[in-house]
Formats: sequence, structure tokens, C-alpha cells
Amino acid sequence: MAVPDHRVLVPVDVLGGESVPRTVIDVLASVPVVLLGYRELPEQTGTDQARDRYGSRVRAELDELHAVFEDAGCLDVSSRSVFTHDRLKTFERVAVETDCDAILLVNPAPVLERVLVAVRGDVNLEYIARFLGAVLANTDLEVTFLHVADEDERTRRTELLEAAVDELVATGVARERIDTSLVVDGSPTRAILEAAADHDLLVVGESRPSVRRYVFKDRAKRLARETVDPVLVIRGEYLEGTEGAGDEDTAGDESASTDDVEGSDESP
Repeated sequence: MAVPDHRVLVPVDVLGGESVPRTVIDVLASVPVVLLGYRELPEQTGTDQARDRYGSRVRAELDELHAVFEDAGCLDVSSRSVFTHDRLKTFERVAVETDCDAILLVNPAPVLERVLVAVRGDVNLEYIARFLGAVLANTDLEVTFLHVADEDERTRRTELLEAAVDELVATGVARERIDTSLVVDGSPTRAILEAAADHDLLVVGESRPSVRRYVFKDRAKRLARETVDPVLVIRGEYLEGTEGAGDEDTAGDESASTDDVEGSDESP
């Protein structure tokens, strides 16, 4: 069976007791996954010191989670571990290095039946739809495309939502599983959070590279903090080089199924 050309980064604070809900694991079974076991450290704590003290424990916890994903039938699971002073910077760097199309920000998900997809604009819409189509391929999840617009944009944005539906249907997702919602609100983040209350997984996409870091570090961070849902951030189709070229990484053994890396991501 061919492995889909999509990949999801799943960062997990294993030392902090964080885990990935089994409902989410089942949904991700149709796409390759990169597990990132991480621990965010206080500025005064050195990454080498933390790795020496906790590295084996992180590796053991990550191996257990790796096995859970494999038992769920995931097509391809790889893993890395890292100690960092800036977790979001690390997520972004590793996503680029491993060619991940999306980053999952973990929250509890006891039930996963309805997915809310916040659409920012028509840029990258086909890319987002292709990714969603791969994730939803073996599920019965219902999807709602949400767009937050100004009053004078209502007609044009209705057409945007219709285009999003068409793109997702083209990937093989049945049209009856897809709904749309157009909200007129001056605060997109607030509107997304209110809509997310009636859904189980929130998907947000980046629209263009010039705003990619702004969206990820600010809006997605707030959404993950203030919603009870897991948040899946679909990256733009712009895998530019990472800013952290000088970060220290120590590679371990590599194989087709596991890429064991214990390293550090030093904040500037």
C-alpha cells in the first residue's frame, strides 16, 4: 500500500504527563506521523543537563506512545525527542526538517465526531483540502468549513466556502458529510473559539508565508490554550529553510520506522 504524501507532527510533553487521545490516534492512522517527545525548560536549565538526567525516561515514554500508534494501524510512525527553551520554535523547526504538513497541538478529545475547519482565504485552499481528504479517508467524521468575514464580504466569502467544499469533495469525501458556516464578526479568533465549542477537533490553516509565524505563534497558540479541542495547524505549502540552522541536534540510530533524535533547540 502506498503511503500518502502527507505527514503530521505530534509534539507530546511526555514528562509532563501529556498523552495523545486514542480518538485522535485513530483519525491519524491513515497518514504518516512524526512523534516529538519534548520538554520545555526554564532558561536557567541547560539542555545538555536535562538530556543527561531525563533523556532515557523521555525515550522510554516515547517508545510506549510509538507502540500505541503502531497498534492503531498507523501506516508510518517515526519519533524524535528534544529538550528546548522555546517549544513553538522547536515545533516549527522540526516540522520543516521532517517535511510535516501539519502540527497537532494536543488537547483532550474523549469523543471525536465533528471537525471544524477555519478557512482564512482561498490561498492554499486546494492544499488544505488534499490534506484533510487524506486524514478523513477512513473515518466517518463530519466537517464544517468556517469563515469569519466582514459584512461587505458576505457574498464573496460564501463563494469561498463553496469552493472549499468542492475541493474536499474532489478528494473523495462525501458531500453530505460537509457543512459550511459564515460568521460576520470583527474578531476571527473569538468567532472560531465559539464555533469550536460545538466541535471535537479544530483545524486551522495558514494562508501565505508572510503571516505563517504570526498565525502559528499567536492565533494558534491562543486557540490551543482557550479551546478544549485538539488543534491541527496545517502549514502553508512553503517549506522554507529553518531559522534554527545553528541549533544543536544529536542524531541517533535511524531506520524506516524510527528516527531517534535527542538534542536541544537553543533560543536566541
